[in-house]
This record gives sequence, structure tokens and C-alpha cells, in this order.
Amino acid sequence: MVPHILLLGGTSEASALAKRLAARIADHAGLDVVLSLAGRTEHPAPQPVPVRVGGFGGAAGLADYLKAERIAAVVDATHPYAARMSFNAAQACAAAGVPLLALRRGPWMPVAGDRWREVADVPAAVAALGDAPRRVFLALGRNEVRAFEAAPQHAYLVRSVDPVLPPLAVPQAQYVLGRGPFGEADDRALLEAHRIDTIVAKNSGGAATYGKMAAARALGIEVLLIARPAIPAVPAVETPAEAEAWLLHQLGAHGAVSSTGDTGLSAERGA
Repeated sequence: MVPHILLLGGTSEASALAKRLAARIADHAGLDVVLSLAGRTEHPAPQPVPVRVGGFGGAAGLADYLKAERIAAVVDATHPYAARMSFNAAQACAAAGVPLLALRRGPWMPVAGDRWREVADVPAAVAALGDAPRRVFLALGRNEVRAFEAAPQHAYLVRSVDPVLPPLAVPQAQYVLGRGPFGEADDRALLEAHRIDTIVAKNSGGAATYGKMAAARALGIEVLLIARPAIPAVPAVETPAEAEAWLLHQLGAHGAVSSTGDTGLSAERGA
């Protein structure tokens, strides 16, 4: 029986893991992988494995899906701030008896020269901007930037994958579309061109969007960094290679991968 793997994605790590697993499928078959996306991006990047888009209907709906699709293992490679999905995955996998691994990138850590101020959430970031007008770069999701309409005294630069529609109801807002990775040189040029003095961002971790952090350090710009949310305590790794090795171990332990390599899956690749 071909083992079915559910990969909860939306991150570069999820895409990298999907690519590794797709290579195994191309080499030997014997493995079925579905990458699930929340659907918040209108035009997601192409993926090397089949993709499903949309929610499951909470933890109970996800548990039903796991049972109906006979999922052998789940990898939660969602964004570090997608806490609700991570909790749903933990509850669903426990209810359905399906092994779960979190593929989580570590947070950025401050270095000499950083001017970071951690805030609890988006509303706290709005309040932290204060009353005096600032020029603010919002490196957040297009839905989250709506909260900044409560502080119309600031001038905003918004970067998003999809257009912010309708535009923010503030006197001064400019928009730039882009999909990471973003390099330090390009982000520095962007910040300088718009005379940005404050950045509001999430502590996403990883290299793809770190350019703005390095550029802010070089330019002496303050960063209001939204704290990471609480997430469930489940087995976790930080790299796609480690997640691939975990999957191979799980499938082997449950007989989905034979000791003689009948499916072509071996622990050497990605170990």
C-alpha cells in the first residue's frame, strides 16, 4: 500500500521538503505526498507535488481528513505565526493516531547594532508607533496591515505578495508587490528610497526575508518585532533534510518502507 503523507505548508521549508520528496517519487514511486496551503495567497508559487488549498474545518475536520485519506504521517511546516493551524494539527493527529512532526525554523536573534523592540501582537505594534508621525515599512500580511488604519498619522510602505485591496484608509500609503527571498542590498535601497525610519515585522526566522533586518541594522532603523505566538509541544526539527529522515523512519517503522527497499526509499538521502 502506497503511504500517504500530508505536508502542511506555506513556507520555503515546506517547498524544500516537497521538492526532496518529489525527487524520491520520481526515482522510485511508492510514496504519495499532498501539500496543503491555507489559500491566503492568490497565486501561490508552483509546487512539485499535488496541492490542496483551503482549510479542513478545524481540528475535528482535519482528523476526519486524516482518517479518510489514510494519512500515514503529517509534517507541519506552516509559518511560525500560524499557531491555530499548528494546534489543530496536534489535536487532529492525536485523535487520529497519526505521527506528527513540526518543521520549524528558528527565530532571528539580535546582534550588535540591531534596534529591536519586541511587541506582543499587531495592535501592540500600532500603539508602539506613538503619536508623532513616522515613515513605517509594514512587512506583514495584507490582512494584518488593516490594523494600522487606526494610526493614520503615519506614512506607510506596504510590501505584500498580492495587492492590498481596497487600499488602506490612511492619507499616506504606498505599495510594493514582491515574493521573497529579499536581499539586503535591495531592501536597503527600498528603505532609503522611501525614507523609512521604522519597520514593523514578524520574527519569521530564516534567510528569505532577513534582508530587511540586516538593512535596518546598517541604517540604524528601529524594528518593532511582533513576538512569536505559543505553539504546541510536538516533536520538531529545523531542516527539510531532518524532516525527510523522520518520515523515512516513520514509514519504515510502520512497514510502509521495507527493509529491503522495495519502495526505493532509503535513509541515506537527506540523513
